[in-house]
Amino acid sequence: MSVRILIPTPLRAFTNQQAAVPVDGATVGDLLRALTDLHTDLRPHLFGPDGTLRTFVNVYVNDRDIRQLQRDRTPVHATDTVSIVPSVAGGSGAAATEGPTLTRDEVERYSRHLIIPEVGVAGQLRLKQARVVCVGAGGLGSPASLYLAAAGVGTLGLVDFDVVDASNLQRQVIYSTRDVGRRKLEAAAERLTALNPAVRVVAHETPLTSANALDILRDYDVVVDGADNFPTRYLVNDACVLLGKPNAYGSIFRFDGQASVFATKGGPCYRCLYPEPPPPGLVPSCAEGGVLGVLPGLIGTIQATEAIKLILGVGRTLAGRLLLLDALSMEFRTMTVERDPACPVCGDHPTVTALVDYDQFCGVVPASTPAVKVPEITVEALKAAMDQHKKIWILDVREPREFEICRIPGSTLIPLGDLPKRLSEIPQGADAPEIIVHCKMGGRSAKAVALLRDHGVTNARNLTGGILAWIDRVDPSQAKY
Repeated sequence: MSVRILIPTPLRAFTNQQAAVPVDGATVGDLLRALTDLHTDLRPHLFGPDGTLRTFVNVYVNDRDIRQLQRDRTPVHATDTVSIVPSVAGGSGAAATEGPTLTRDEVERYSRHLIIPEVGVAGQLRLKQARVVCVGAGGLGSPASLYLAAAGVGTLGLVDFDVVDASNLQRQVIYSTRDVGRRKLEAAAERLTALNPAVRVVAHETPLTSANALDILRDYDVVVDGADNFPTRYLVNDACVLLGKPNAYGSIFRFDGQASVFATKGGPCYRCLYPEPPPPGLVPSCAEGGVLGVLPGLIGTIQATEAIKLILGVGRTLAGRLLLLDALSMEFRTMTVERDPACPVCGDHPTVTALVDYDQFCGVVPASTPAVKVPEITVEALKAAMDQHKKIWILDVREPREFEICRIPGSTLIPLGDLPKRLSEIPQGADAPEIIVHCKMGGRSAKAVALLRDHGVTNARNLTGGILAWIDRVDPSQAKY
């Protein structure tokens, strides 16, 4: 019996870019084993070394999480659809309507709200008195903050510490070309104030950490999670649960988006959906994998919509549901997310009662294990070696689309994901040249050097700063991305 398995964008590289794969089996376990037998490179992304399904990968039969069914023993039928949902690098806390009133200018500005029965004057006053914070002023935070400001949210907090880069402008619509090089929060506050001078913008120009998260988020009614990394996602989730603040969640990758509402009273949290993060490097970031520019606009707007509904106390939020968007086929699907009674944060007997070290939790800084340091070389030293015609071999471990944008002359492209299967192409032996490995910024290439050294290639060094450093300090004629 053949059943269709839907493959999300991040995993399609391992299924020959197929969005759906029909396989035979009577249970979910049968289907997943058949799928990974057919596409063997997919196996480590779904199963751990012990053969069990990874905790950061969820599987749904139609709209039900198999963890609420019979897990891998869940029976399937030909009419069922199985979805793989990996982690992708309700209620109202608003103030009462008593107190401030709407000015004449506000009545004119929000007139389209005021004639909606679900909003009206009372609802607009709730928005005016509400406090919402956006964690991240990037792809998701840009549209979310713009629409929250336009809607009349009285206090809008922004948490970020970055500067505007030209590569941001493809999707971070709150910024303009003239903002490149400016502090993001300075530019964002200026734009939001220009859009709606009545909104009070509070800038928190600092990384969100375990030391400051509770203090920053405590005074807000709703948290909009626009983070771009797993440590911050888990930090925001745990802080929201501990503070009792609803979390309007969103994530994006290439053409895929997710949205939900976590940490509402009696509802699930992010850890109920993804109990553990994926190992570092297994899930590429948008900087490595790319993202369609309009996608964060879609997801960020959904997050803003959920935040407004939470403030107004109207409609049905995404609490208990995960909204999935495949923009390539323009399909929306909704999956059920149930609260896990054994969740260490929001469960019946929580064991996480204070914020922890989330870099360590996510494996960015392994517990009690010093970081592996690989040999490195600067771009200036590499350029000098090339000018002196020294015997070197430059390995580029980026993706082909990145290689098309810019490259170091004479380099050989072997993407990091292909490297284990192409080790025979690496020069080895007594007369082998020194191997210089690079990627965009140095992260992937460090993994490649470690892999090569594990396989006996001891003369490999990582290019510090990657090709971006090469362009900045050696060859500025090339385009950056």
